[in-house]
Amino acid sequence: MTTNDDIYYINLIIEGNSKAFSVLVDRYKDLVFSLALKMVKNREEAEEVAQDTFIKVFKSLSKFKGDSKFSTWIYKVAYNTCLDRLKKNKREQHVVSIDEFNSNQIKSLDNALDLMEDEERNQTIQHCINLLPSDDAFLLTLFYFEEQSLEEIAKVIGLTANNVKVKLFRSRKKLTAILKERLEPEIIEHYGS
Repeated sequence: MTTNDDIYYINLIIEGNSKAFSVLVDRYKDLVFSLALKMVKNREEAEEVAQDTFIKVFKSLSKFKGDSKFSTWIYKVAYNTCLDRLKKNKREQHVVSIDEFNSNQIKSLDNALDLMEDEERNQTIQHCINLLPSDDAFLLTLFYFEEQSLEEIAKVIGLTANNVKVKLFRSRKKLTAILKERLEPEIIEHYGS
């Protein structure tokens, strides 16, 4: 499941070539940092979490069985490291109420997003994802931006694929609520003039 290239470096590291670990760090550092930032919502803490993640990966590399992608295994380590950090800090999360949305409301929001430039849309979506609770932001990032399958995400967060599907649905509803709150004034201004 994991790439042969990753396996090559993993074997080198297990055989005692610790310098080979820098290749894996370079390959996955941006990803681990961005996932950590989505969860802990603080740049310095995300850097610490990323560093802790790679220390844990290095120390337990011999436990990697290869039954999933190496990236999935790293995501799981990063996710658990983030959860540990959040428990330690007992941070309050931004709570979003979920209103009932019908498909027409969601479709009108999608149409409004289509009117925006791609870059502006991506910035808006990223900003709104950052307002979500950590678990939701992490889940949406893995699914949409890292294009992980439901099965891969299930391995990362320790749930079944069906549970991940339900959590994704709820996360999207929360994201829709935030997008609606952010975009409605813009839509009214755009069409009202």
